[in-house]
Amino acid sequence: MKITDYQKVQTLDESNIVLIDGNNGTKTIMVTDFIKSLIGLTSSQDFISGVNLSELTQINTLSADDKLLIGTAAGNKAIGADDALFAILDAFVPKEQRRMIYRGKNLGSVITEDQKANIKNGTFKGFFLGDYWSIGSYTWRIVDFDYWYNCGDTAFTKPHLVIMPDKPLYNAQMNETNITTGGYVGSKMYKENLSQAKTLAASAFGNLILTHREHLTNAVTNGYPSGGSWYDSTLELPNEIMMYGSHVFAPSGNGTIIPNRYTISKTQLALFSVVPKLISNRATFWLRDVVSSAYFAFVDGYGDSSCYGASVSLGVRPVFAIG
Repeated sequence: MKITDYQKVQTLDESNIVLIDGNNGTKTIMVTDFIKSLIGLTSSQDFISGVNLSELTQINTLSADDKLLIGTAAGNKAIGADDALFAILDAFVPKEQRRMIYRGKNLGSVITEDQKANIKNGTFKGFFLGDYWSIGSYTWRIVDFDYWYNCGDTAFTKPHLVIMPDKPLYNAQMNETNITTGGYVGSKMYKENLSQAKTLAASAFGNLILTHREHLTNAVTNGYPSGGSWYDSTLELPNEIMMYGSHVFAPSGNGTIIPNRYTISKTQLALFSVVPKLISNRATFWLRDVVSSAYFAFVDGYGDSSCYGASVSLGVRPVFAIG
């Protein structure tokens, strides 16, 4: 039977067997040992899990047209070589490591029922860092996993993917004039200008968008963020830490003033650590950090961190959780 006649395997489990064609006929290896065998090829080990690797015809390169034969309870099936590695990882990698493995696969133009189930049950099967949905004219990308888990004045315990669009959804002002009075929560951005982003996100993900508790700045004194509180949060502008891994323009304490910089969004989003070129995407967009009595922080399309007067209209590239 030709390999092309086999049904393609999308996922693997521990009972699956890989068939390998050697000089002495077809041999088998459990899929759990398959990676060990591949490693063995590079470490000159002759026998791993009963397969004599020295008898096999070594394949030096693979193409997207190559397939591996998989023995299953339903008979022999085939999986494309381009899918095999991630299928193995999907079956066996701990879910915490998914935030360190970039794939960047198009997951479709709508979130499926299976995808919804695998987010809600916390297994995250079928998802890796950088995977995305193309919904409408926007690319909605997975930038982290369980980022806010167990955080907040009320613990956030729902499994979740963290989503950001690849580019700003539109442009808007932080405030009508160059003021930061009331901090992020007091801004026109927070009160009005995020509404369109919430509508666009809801049109893509519906009731999958989750609410968690976030500590946000609500007062500014002498240019310093001086107050904050806990708020229900669905969709927000990211802060400097989420993008860069640290504060850049947000003011620090001077020995007398202790600025209000409390946040549960306290580490860089995984995607921007693994693939830093995706931080700006040559786009300019606002961040929620207060910089002074007139300026908020933003990401510059030139790739640098920056800040600007609140009345300038810049991109809105929000972040939110689904689950």
